[in-house]
Amino acid sequence: MNLNLLAQATVLDNIGAVLKKIDDFVWGIPLIVLILAGGLFLTARLGFLQIRHLPKALRFMVKNEEGGSGEVSSFGALCTAMSATIGTGNIVGVATALVTGGPGALFWMWIAALFGMATKYSEGLLAVKYRVVDENGHALGGPFYYIERGMGKRWKWLAKVFAFFGMCVGLFGIGTFTQVNGVADAVKNFFDPETQWTVSIFGMEYSWTVVIAGLILTFCVALVVIGGIKRIANVSQVVVPFMAIVYVIFCLVVMVCNFKEIPGALVTIFESAFGLKAVAGGALGSIMVAMQMGIARGIFSNEAGLGSAPIAAAAAKTKEPVRQGLVSMTGTFIDTIVICTLTGLTIVLTGAYQSGLEGVAVTTKAFQEGLPFSPTVASFILMVCLVFFAFTTILGWDYYSERCLEYLSGGNQKLVLGFRWLYILCVFIGPYMTISAVWTIADIFNGLMALPNLVALFALNGVIVAETKKYFDRQKESPLQK
Repeated sequence: MNLNLLAQATVLDNIGAVLKKIDDFVWGIPLIVLILAGGLFLTARLGFLQIRHLPKALRFMVKNEEGGSGEVSSFGALCTAMSATIGTGNIVGVATALVTGGPGALFWMWIAALFGMATKYSEGLLAVKYRVVDENGHALGGPFYYIERGMGKRWKWLAKVFAFFGMCVGLFGIGTFTQVNGVADAVKNFFDPETQWTVSIFGMEYSWTVVIAGLILTFCVALVVIGGIKRIANVSQVVVPFMAIVYVIFCLVVMVCNFKEIPGALVTIFESAFGLKAVAGGALGSIMVAMQMGIARGIFSNEAGLGSAPIAAAAAKTKEPVRQGLVSMTGTFIDTIVICTLTGLTIVLTGAYQSGLEGVAVTTKAFQEGLPFSPTVASFILMVCLVFFAFTTILGWDYYSERCLEYLSGGNQKLVLGFRWLYILCVFIGPYMTISAVWTIADIFNGLMALPNLVALFALNGVIVAETKKYFDRQKESPLQK
């Protein structure tokens, strides 16, 4: 038995090593530069629109547009998109970035988010402009359509490449494995931290809490995803604002209770971001690790540049592409500038990133150290937040993946229904994937998905600028127009 376990461990180690090499190649300097360059280029072309028009975007976020074709309200589309972005990346992903890349990774998350807001705006605008809405109000749009209809039919192969990787991200990356794995880990750490109640599955020992949490989560996901986009949007509009507000409140409690540590935490973040505390000769390497982890985890969390959010934006009941673009970019602001920042500060000011832990255990440690409650209560609060975050992300990515398959299959609804059950199966097996392998697979598919979308954003930047100019010119002529 011991020999079998040793052989299994060796195989897993070899697979992990291969995945790590692929991940390092996909998320190497070229892709990091391309994502930042894309956001910086669009920011310059749009005249820092994400800063100048952020107040208006926040107003549009909570005020639905009257008229327009689509399936759900603009707020519903945003909540669907945010249900997919606000997930374990905000809790586990930030912790992973800070442990591996140091506190400076948080600074690079901010940079990625600042420029990513321009990227997300552009994605939302193009999604509505080039979407297809049938006579039943069924909307289909996103990078596959703005590549095909915006760049031309000869680029349809690129649209299909995006759709394929988008489907894979949902099945094997952000949508299932990472979310369920994070939930199962958090539940186990709370109910069975010593792994006392175990069961053997696939020749490996797992806590019963992992098994039970996985079963319950799978059942709840199945109840919602079988109902399609409208049920997902209805659930998201209730759960997403609630869970975000609750999590922010408890993070602010940590800030208030440890306010004296905040200045020092900020100094640590900036020093780490620029390698000021690195040993001689290691500053550049320290900066690159912090940059890579910060940008990769930032993109994983807010998904700017991946092309996922415009799939939800295309379903919005709107007739103004620019308006929906503004609404879309608020998702990046809330996800990274607000929620990831609060998570990161909580981890840095409590020193949890130096605890030797990994994954959700790092953020749990931060809550235990920072909240004025017993460690048990603090762990329970984080566990509940993580469960809600992951649940809604699973729902959002099911929708994204289905739309990708719908494009690839020419609207074959039998395939889409079959895919839903396959997606539910991936949720079911998610708890039994190892943490390192899960996050590595997610990173790989994220990078591959981003490439076709970034090509389209560069190619269609003139359309983005022209549409933006026309909209704001109309606003000047008729200030009351919305």
